[in-house]
Amino acid sequence: MYKKLSLFFVFLVVSCQYFDAQAPDENVLLQEELNKINWSEVDQYPSIFKCDTIQDKDFQKQCFFENLVQIIQERIGIDTIQMMYPKADTIDVKVTINADSTLKFEAQQPKDSITYDFVKIDSILKNRLADFPRVEPAIKRGIKVKTQFIVPVIIKVTE
Repeated sequence: MYKKLSLFFVFLVVSCQYFDAQAPDENVLLQEELNKINWSEVDQYPSIFKCDTIQDKDFQKQCFFENLVQIIQERIGIDTIQMMYPKADTIDVKVTINADSTLKFEAQQPKDSITYDFVKIDSILKNRLADFPRVEPAIKRGIKVKTQFIVPVIIKVTE
């Protein structure tokens, strides 16, 4: 009887170890989760006060970019830049929105043959856009993130 009981006890101990699940490696789990994330898109785009109430992601994005470009166009003094560069009709502006809601504006090198004095353009951008309305940063997986994009700002309106 002791042999049967001891055999049963050994079987019980071995079988319990058989059902123990091996814990997955945390680095493997982390890498799998990182591979699932689409790093080129955000869950929620940056937002200006006017666009906060819009629930649809695409409409909110459209509202944000339209208002952003409109505010930039109004503030940079279209007539000043037109006088400096009469052949230019559009300036590409790189907008950086940091996670702490700070903004940075930079003029981009044009693709055509027109050359700009970037010191003057950047000076105009910094002076005219210094008190830009608050922009809420983009959100990725519940965390505010830095975003950058280039927006075309029309400086010559055709009549």
